[in-house]
Amino acid sequence: MPPVRRAAAPLALCVLAAGCAAAPAPDTADPAVRTAVAAWSRQPSARPPGLPLAQWTYEVTGVRRDGARATATAELRYRIDGYDTAPAGSAREIRLSLSGGRWTVTGDTPAPGAPPQPWDQGPLDVVRGAHALVLRAGRGGPDPADVAADADRAVPAVAAAWPRPWAGRIVVLVPPTQEAMAALLGRPAAAYTGMAAVTTGSTGGAPAPADRIVVNPAAYAQLSAAGRNVVLTHEATHAATRPATTDRTPLWLSEGLADWAAYRGTGTAPADAAPALARAVRRGDLPAGLPADRDFAFGTDADALARAYEGAWLACRLIADRWGDATLVRLYERAGREPLDTALREELGLDGTALVRAWRERLRTELAAAP
Repeated sequence: MPPVRRAAAPLALCVLAAGCAAAPAPDTADPAVRTAVAAWSRQPSARPPGLPLAQWTYEVTGVRRDGARATATAELRYRIDGYDTAPAGSAREIRLSLSGGRWTVTGDTPAPGAPPQPWDQGPLDVVRGAHALVLRAGRGGPDPADVAADADRAVPAVAAAWPRPWAGRIVVLVPPTQEAMAALLGRPAAAYTGMAAVTTGSTGGAPAPADRIVVNPAAYAQLSAAGRNVVLTHEATHAATRPATTDRTPLWLSEGLADWAAYRGTGTAPADAAPALARAVRRGDLPAGLPADRDFAFGTDADALARAYEGAWLACRLIADRWGDATLVRLYERAGREPLDTALREELGLDGTALVRAWRERLRTELAAAP
């Protein structure tokens, strides 16, 4: 999800007669520095206090010395005990100083251009719930105990909607500000305005060690208890369905199923959960087709983005109502590994065109007359 960020480096010409000094040459084989980093990484002071860790190691990839100072580039590999199935990674820059013939680590920060980790954003509060581990950085966001309670209600709702094996546990990150949230995700802060949370992770059945729910403290604080439950259930559904989600999975199905799981059993009326789409339908602006992947892009018009999510939810709700919850789950699994039309024909007995026709009719029925 985060974009590739490239920095253009200016070309500097150094004329020896002008007295330019050569930059320190990289030293990629300094065993003393590597040994110092390895020894430091094993000390409790090198690790975030309170974070339950099954692994915490630094692989030094390069060393640059400048007299009695050195900077090591390294890849941090860490695994949260009981939550991560494989190590997560973080590019780091470690500063050291030489004194009495020994190297000592004096600082550890994200590598240039790399996103920070939660503990880089301030003191870390760690709260463990029955189904969730909440990490709040900087103490500027919602109470982590409250977030853990919200997550503990969301996870069983996901398990009821998605009856497939999954961890049944989630890690929730609570940064201090929306800007800090954006920094964790490597995106502009404006991209998350109005979004209460997002989920990160890999797809296609690959290990998802960093499958994290990242809360936007500004938007999350404005939600009711019911709203927080919907948000965290939606995001936890993404974590649960990650092994079945691939590049083939259309976003209307991925986002729609997450909302279907979130609203399932709440008795929420379609017009209440889909106000933007209801307004469009009432003014005669019935969508021509299911939302395209581009309709879910960050930074799009807020009302258009809302209509995309709402339309996706109502499509999945239609499938579950007419063909059953189990059919929706099977369709999701098959859509990640084979052409969508094949999955639709074999699971629903119709093609994409017929599904759109049924969906549009459902929108007319449920939204056109809504107050």
